[in-house]
Amino acid sequence: MKLKYNIDDKLPVGQALIYALQWFILSVAVISTSVFVAQGSPADRLFFAQKLFAVIGITGVVQVLWGHRMPLVVGPASVLLVGVLSSLSAGAPVGAIYTSIAIGGALILLLSFGGMMNKVRKLFTPRIVVVILMLIAFTLAPVIKNLIFPERATAQEHIFGLIFTLVGCVGMVILNRTLTGVAKSLVVPIALIIGSAAYYALFPMKEGVESAGAFAGQFFNDFSFDWGLLVAFVICYIALLINDIGSIESLGVMLEAENMGGRLKRGVRITGAMNIVAGSMGVLGPVNYSMSPGVIASTGCASRWALLPATLLLVACSLFPDVIFILTSIPNQVIGVILLFLMGTQLSAGLEMASSTKSISSFSGALTISLPIMVALLFQLMPRGIVPSVIEPLVGNGFAMGVITVLVMEHLINRSKE
Repeated sequence: MKLKYNIDDKLPVGQALIYALQWFILSVAVISTSVFVAQGSPADRLFFAQKLFAVIGITGVVQVLWGHRMPLVVGPASVLLVGVLSSLSAGAPVGAIYTSIAIGGALILLLSFGGMMNKVRKLFTPRIVVVILMLIAFTLAPVIKNLIFPERATAQEHIFGLIFTLVGCVGMVILNRTLTGVAKSLVVPIALIIGSAAYYALFPMKEGVESAGAFAGQFFNDFSFDWGLLVAFVICYIALLINDIGSIESLGVMLEAENMGGRLKRGVRITGAMNIVAGSMGVLGPVNYSMSPGVIASTGCASRWALLPATLLLVACSLFPDVIFILTSIPNQVIGVILLFLMGTQLSAGLEMASSTKSISSFSGALTISLPIMVALLFQLMPRGIVPSVIEPLVGNGFAMGVITVLVMEHLINRSKE
């Protein structure tokens, strides 16, 4: 893939800020889709969002400077979101939930030491990386659908979502084709501003609330231990580890990054450590997202230094409740359409890599790519309650099941004879 800026390239200040704005908006989008899991009063939920912004922002800063040192978006782990929602619906204490998240982070941290990471990364062939790039787009489809067409929305809001999807996607494709250089990074901000302005011209904005935040309340103080809950979250963390390794490896292969063994170890290590911090603060733990290749493919900028200002801005925003309230008030429909466009560019990056690496040279090679995607879609849409609750966080995670399937297909069933 031809890039204007590579991983370690320094950028002019003006261009860095423009590219950073796109990364910031994408980060806000992935965080905003998870804040609804907060419990308590509106003030408590706003404080939860503040802490979540701080944890994600700090994780991003550390990853860019000392972790995997690549332009990877960090966000709340969706598999933990599923685990928390399932636990709450089962009546589990909030304290036990976030205690389990902190312990799960400690397990990930311990696994990052030793030689396991080097053995794991050898499994990720170019064909598997192609599948991972595609999986994240397909498995986000239900999330995107729920953002554009929320269950509790009115008929008028659904009509707006439909119209904005058609107009917004076409508009972003045209802009991405016509704009050149650094201007390409303005596609997402333009869509965000126009979409939000159009939405709030038609529908009222929710009323503001005060934050329940206080210096003494930064860390969670209601820890409790539940063996059954811990086992369930260990399963969640197996899926989280698969997600994290897949995200780091797929971008590393795509960008032909050096010293991937060291990058993977450091990246997973920081993910584990920051999940301990997240559990201690009573918020969802972070994970590296696989949607970054789509942004890089659309802008041509793979410099990690473009991501650094965006992560610092997340941390700064967490100090101002009014700013967090505004950021979390971005209409779901607008976020959904932007994610739809970015996942389209992500699929394009996967298809381009499949062509450049000659990953599809036979029917069996094509099946190794197509079947895991279908399996992922099936498990992503599988009704809840079919499998035992202790393994549901793993089996119900389409991305994790797709990665497991492609590993089996590539290395066992359709293994090359060479």
